[in-house]
Amino acid sequence: MTYTQPTIPQIKALREKTGAGMMLCKEALEASHGDEAGAITWLRQKGIVLADGKIGRTTLEGTVSSYIHTGGKIGVLIEVNCETDFVAKSEPFQEFVRTLAMQVAACPSVSYVSISDIPESIILDETRIEMGKEDLAKKPEAMRSRIVEGRVAKRFKEMSLMDQPYIKDSTMAIETYVKNFAATVGENIVVKRFARFVLGNS
Repeated sequence: MTYTQPTIPQIKALREKTGAGMMLCKEALEASHGDEAGAITWLRQKGIVLADGKIGRTTLEGTVSSYIHTGGKIGVLIEVNCETDFVAKSEPFQEFVRTLAMQVAACPSVSYVSISDIPESIILDETRIEMGKEDLAKKPEAMRSRIVEGRVAKRFKEMSLMDQPYIKDSTMAIETYVKNFAATVGENIVVKRFARFVLGNS
């Protein structure tokens, strides 16, 4: 039986169950030939779902923090949730949230917390735009689809905060940074939303 690539709904479903990033979920599904249980095992063996036991626990505490970049031309508001007021008011959590705000300020392409937050309409539009590019016009359909998939995946990683290299350690993705912090404080940590303001932009 010929195996087909995992679909976006399959990838999103695995992400919801594990908390792992979209690209990691795609890789896990590919490694397990589309078997979700096998993909979860693959993620666990890689140590990727370190904080999965905390996923789903209620996060009603947290903070809204701001960061204004030097010169006052870029500003960020960000909301990060945790489970307890004790952690929310702690200095490590406040510093953690400020670091995330600085990360957003440093990444002009970032528009969403994670790839799973990107609306279906954006996914379809980006795919349509790539499919219509002139450099692909004469390529076979199968090859064109693979190239488009790669380009779209790269574009979505650029738009996702969780997929950005951590500004203080480029070998680590923000998703890993968040999970490591969650493991350190022993609580579920959720980056809820953010807004990036650039002087002169509407």
